[in-house]
Amino acid sequence: MFGQFILNLFIALLWLLLVDEHIPQLTTFFTGFVVGIGILYIMHRFFGTKFYLRRVFKVIVLILIFIREILSSSYVIMKQILTPKLKITPGIFKYKTKLRGDWEITTLALLLTLTPGSVVMEVSENGEEFYIHAMDLDEAYDALIRSIEKFEKAIMEVTR
Repeated sequence: MFGQFILNLFIALLWLLLVDEHIPQLTTFFTGFVVGIGILYIMHRFFGTKFYLRRVFKVIVLILIFIREILSSSYVIMKQILTPKLKITPGIFKYKTKLRGDWEITTLALLLTLTPGSVVMEVSENGEEFYIHAMDLDEAYDALIRSIEKFEKAIMEVTR
């Protein structure tokens, strides 16, 4: 992936140098970059890897999923805090993950910890199980499991 990006930058620089301009323009470099994207997309099957912009797109999708989950869980937490009587049942549950590898597990743990209302307390030694503290276990358990599964799917699309 990184090699394809460097090659794309090289194509854009070559385009900039081959276009006869007295002063190099940023728009010419950008045009060369877009041409390089087209060339690399046509030739990516010869590299033996996936096209690098697919992974960039998947990272952007993961970020958008994270922002949506932050906003929705922040709304739920804010609603719980502003009610006159606090009716929550905090609790800890165990979740078995499908992710493998340190990077995937760490990313999921950080995304869950950054999402309001849940905290990853511990990851088992083999990395297959998370111990998660939820602010309201009775009402938010199903929503938390759905968001974990969304995160897992998005992380697997980025890393695999």
